[in-house]
Amino acid sequence: MAHWSKYSEELIATAKAIGKPGKGILAADESTGTIGKRFAPINVENNEENRRSYRELLFLNEGLAEHISGVILFEETLHQSTADGKPFTTLLKEKGVLPGIKVDKGVTPIPGTVGETSTQGLDGLLGRCQEYYKAGARFAKWRAVLKINKELGLPSALAIQENAWGLARYAAICQEAGLAPIVEPEILMDGTHTIEEAAAATEKVLVGVYKALADNKVLLEGTLLKPNMVYAGNESGQKNTPGDIAFYTVRTLQRTVPPSVPTICFLSGGQTEEDASLNLSAMNQLDAKRPWSLTFSYGRALQASTLKAWMGNLENVPKAQAEFLKRAEANGLATLGKYTGGLEGAAAGDSLVVKNYVY
Repeated sequence: MAHWSKYSEELIATAKAIGKPGKGILAADESTGTIGKRFAPINVENNEENRRSYRELLFLNEGLAEHISGVILFEETLHQSTADGKPFTTLLKEKGVLPGIKVDKGVTPIPGTVGETSTQGLDGLLGRCQEYYKAGARFAKWRAVLKINKELGLPSALAIQENAWGLARYAAICQEAGLAPIVEPEILMDGTHTIEEAAAATEKVLVGVYKALADNKVLLEGTLLKPNMVYAGNESGQKNTPGDIAFYTVRTLQRTVPPSVPTICFLSGGQTEEDASLNLSAMNQLDAKRPWSLTFSYGRALQASTLKAWMGNLENVPKAQAEFLKRAEANGLATLGKYTGGLEGAAAGDSLVVKNYVY
């Protein structure tokens, strides 16, 4: 039976295109406040022109499309242009890169829970998505945030239910408007949990998410999943190997994610640039069934070295673009299971952890 969305064929094509081997997503959807936090360490003022110039640096990069299939934009960026007046969406499409858009409105506390949140933004979402489609966007992103705390019983059943349902309603609305939804249930790396506890929590969350997506009649072939990798909490004292992370992450996905989902694009979640690449490569080297494309949707892990090289100076643009291409190449190779190190950038080993990360 045909799916109810009149865009079903386009949704399927978009989700497949993003997961093309050797390519992944640049998450350049930092809000105005968050990009300010990125600019502060390099002493760049957070104003609209500097934000535009930095995104232009990324998007004008000659080799962008070699390893990047899609770019997630913030609403301000969706409507911005290059210095010579070409809309960013036009520029990206000319390069063969799909523009996407962050559509959620951030998180809000769930009453009666211990610091757990749900994501806002469903009100008026259909109208906004229709406008984003007209502006050139072809996929969207909505981030739900969950936490692990064994002593407190987190994530709670209530938080899983609320976030799963919000993700499913968002996904259905996006598909009605022609945008392929990225479903992002991020479990934060904060905490003392073991890798086994992270795997159990991630399984529980993903089961809830796919039940809600089914209840809302979402076309799975026209979606993407953006999950966390499975590893021990950053306060656990454990350091998992890429092989451990690959095993637990892929096993968790095998148990929960239907094979009809074409593309799984991991978030970096505060990993160093190099760790994010090596861990993704290990998953694609694993001798295991992987019916989905396993790729990346990285923000910090694609941009940290780029920002450090740029420093807000026009003369540093070529150097910054070269740093970006280095990380894009590393992650493109990782999607093929072929990255073994050696493309470290200026910030490749820097910790990118932000406790209780919001943006």
